Amino acid sequence: METPKNFLGIPAEFDDAARSRFAILPVPYEKTTTYARGTAGGPAALLEASRQVELFDEELEQETWREGIHTAEPFVWDGEHAGMAAALARRYAELHGQGRVVAMLGGEHSITLGPILALKERYPKLSVLHVDAHGDLRDEYEGTRFGHGCVMRRVLEHVPIVQVGIRSLSTEEVEVIRRDPRVGTLFAHQYADGELPVKQVVDALTDDVYVSFDLDAFDPSLVPAVGTPEPGGLGWWQALRLLREATRRRRVVGFDVVELMPIPGQPASDFVAARLTYRMFGYLTRGA
Repeated sequence: METPKNFLGIPAEFDDAARSRFAILPVPYEKTTTYARGTAGGPAALLEASRQVELFDEELEQETWREGIHTAEPFVWDGEHAGMAAALARRYAELHGQGRVVAMLGGEHSITLGPILALKERYPKLSVLHVDAHGDLRDEYEGTRFGHGCVMRRVLEHVPIVQVGIRSLSTEEVEVIRRDPRVGTLFAHQYADGELPVKQVVDALTDDVYVSFDLDAFDPSLVPAVGTPEPGGLGWWQALRLLREATRRRRVVGFDVVELMPIPGQPASDFVAARLTYRMFGYLTRGA
């Protein structure tokens, strides 16, 4: 029998939109990438790799998929870039509206603004845990204020953010971090010789949190398939410890995994992204 084409290849009854606790929203959007290209193929590659992920979670000792994970049709936007976030917000709100936690799969990082617009209406004290190599705090970059290098600047206009893993940014972004108290930034070099201070990070978040995970937060030795790789990134266990603590102590109301740029014949990065997504659902189930 052919494996279903949904996330993890789970049986149809566990992909039922009306009954699922979680949802997957693929957003194969790529309009403003500035180095390597290919993130539009990220959601499909992650979904393909997910069908090789074991359904039993060895850390949590459970089969999270039995909570129900609905894989929605991809959100495709061919209009003006400035209008994409509002359109995506409407689609995201539809999926989230019945109390379902939605994992958005990118695609370039600019898509994160859409869920924030949707969730801010429901969670007025929302904050964002931004895990990334880059600050993404430019006001404008290469002719647009809505590109991947500006996304957290736009998010900051609505909610506060806490950044982890930052190790590449411009002078303009440094000034934003220095002067705006709504931005908390943990640079990668600050924990290079020791443990990631996860308690400090989570303490800085509000009760309701959206997690935006740019895969270039990982060291490129683990995840090379990103558009803008940077040395000195997070390891697998560091990232999981951060996410586990965030879901344990805060209410995570949505998350994204973005900037996967598949490399033909090298599926390791796709698989890491799929495992990360499934583990996040597990943490949300357990409040681990």
